[in-house]
Amino acid sequence: MKVAVWDTYVSKADGSVMHFDIIAPDHIKDEKIIHTFGKEYLQSKQLHSLTLTSRECQFCHVEHASEPMIKSIQEKGYYILEMQNCN
Repeated sequence: MKVAVWDTYVSKADGSVMHFDIIAPDHIKDEKIIHTFGKEYLQSKQLHSLTLTSRECQFCHVEHASEPMIKSIQEKGYYILEMQNCN
């Protein structure tokens, strides 16, 4: 399965910047859908008030999905790869 990687940086209230990738099937090109995935992830982290727009989240590249990515995409439509300051 090919997936699109959306590079995402979100500023937190403490001044740190969360960096994570939103990974979704490569046929999803609508930024609003990708942003919805990112907002769901932020809500799961209890970060309801953080902004997520095309300024914070941009398409990066397409790659082949790993097994964990495929499983998450089958369950909820997307996969999040946490990079920095996500905890």
